[in-house]
Amino acid sequence: MCGFLFMETSDLTIEEFKSNLELIEHRGPDDQQHVRDTLGNDFGFCRLSIMDLSDLGRQPFGLNGKRVMCNGEIYNFLSLRKFLETKGYKFTGDSDCEVLLPLFETTGIETMVKMLDAEFAFVLVDENTGEIFAARDPFGIRPLFYGYNKVTGKISFSSEAKALISTCKDVTPFPPGYYYAGGEFHVYNDIAEVSTIVEEPLAEISGHIRRKLERAVKKRLHADAPMGYLLSGGLDSSLVCAIAAKELESPIKTFAIGMETDPIDLKYAREVADFLRTDHTEILMTKEDVLSAVREVIWHLETWDITTIRASIGMYLICKYIHENTELKVLMTGEVSDEMFGYKYTDFAPSAGAFQKEAQKRVHELYMYDVLRADRCLAAHSLEARVPFADLDFATYVMSINPSRKLNTYGKGKYLLRHAFEGTELLPDEILFREKAAFSDAVGHSMVDYLKEFADEKYSDEDLAKASEKYPKHTPFTKESLMYREIFEEFYPGYEDWILDFWMPNRDWVGAEVTDPSARVLSNYGDSGK
Repeated sequence: MCGFLFMETSDLTIEEFKSNLELIEHRGPDDQQHVRDTLGNDFGFCRLSIMDLSDLGRQPFGLNGKRVMCNGEIYNFLSLRKFLETKGYKFTGDSDCEVLLPLFETTGIETMVKMLDAEFAFVLVDENTGEIFAARDPFGIRPLFYGYNKVTGKISFSSEAKALISTCKDVTPFPPGYYYAGGEFHVYNDIAEVSTIVEEPLAEISGHIRRKLERAVKKRLHADAPMGYLLSGGLDSSLVCAIAAKELESPIKTFAIGMETDPIDLKYAREVADFLRTDHTEILMTKEDVLSAVREVIWHLETWDITTIRASIGMYLICKYIHENTELKVLMTGEVSDEMFGYKYTDFAPSAGAFQKEAQKRVHELYMYDVLRADRCLAAHSLEARVPFADLDFATYVMSINPSRKLNTYGKGKYLLRHAFEGTELLPDEILFREKAAFSDAVGHSMVDYLKEFADEKYSDEDLAKASEKYPKHTPFTKESLMYREIFEEFYPGYEDWILDFWMPNRDWVGAEVTDPSARVLSNYGDSGK
């Protein structure tokens, strides 16, 4: 996980520019570079060394009057290198991102971004023409913001908004699946848009899902820095760990977290870890840990959303432990599965078409919620996230499966994913078919209860009643949400539109009376989280 800041011919001194860059130094503490090119553009890069740990991996990269900074992992870089070597390019190091400038020179920006099998955000400048290019991966796994200098009006880009807001106006998330060229934004890959629906026998669907997910995990095992795995004991993280454990010779390092009073996930994570024979670590968090982390979490997340903040606290604390107690730099995670295969609330989808529409909406919004959470919680502690379920080949196929197959007609949510690995002995059936529990609940129900109690002590009923006057847009509707919004506004006043809305289950399906995003309030919660 790296971080960068780019400012087009800004009015800032080098010292002022570097002070902004330091706000995202946590993303890459291994090395910091600053370059001011002949046009007066400033490039600042904070490096977390993952691929090619030598100085040859330093960014920005330069070639023939062009420069690029990329926060990314390009999984097909070896095949791209072979292709570019046939064009006469000679590479100096082993960094995956070194392919970007030769690829740009060979194909141009649009073809280039379509050739990348990657999680990435980059800025590229051609000093010969003065052109500025930028792009972000289709899921938005890697963060990117842009804004315009308050004095010059020139464009700036950064991995996190906090490095822009003091000097830029109109700071906005860069849309996933887009590239920027000629002063305009162009979509190159809408991962949620399905042109063809696939209808195949269940056995064939299961086979494709299994093989594609296995490939997605395996390609993400390539790193020159040590790697670990977040393991909740739920379906998604357990599958990722199981595939990796089968592929690697030495035991993988897994980590799980839970409240000291009611750690629901820990027993299931331990069961998976024992089955896979991993090098497993359990972390317990207290009420004090939770409450003291809230402000830090919101500063890093740059959001006011209830669900994201709740789910981030456990993830933030487990990453803090990993950073302080291990040498790991890369973590494999299980995000993005729910959006494609379904949540607890999608059991209430009235039709296949409605399910598909909801899945597309959630995939489009991932970069504001779960993907944002995974990036910021890890980056806050100088760790990189790798997300196999966001693999382009895997996701393209899953989104194209006939949505009637994804409806919960089997009495078990996410049946297609579960069935894909049934009988493979990769995981025991009791794990494959365990009820879903949301991460913010499964670390222990007490965590959310503590947060609510803390907010109740902090705000009165009158404070909540006046929230609509103070915050007419995205109005807080509980004392907990008011607390989060107040903290957010301290750090990022006036930027409430970075997030579309509160993440909530579809109320048209579950009922307008559902006023909390937790799956605990749904009638089908059942044995989840027990």
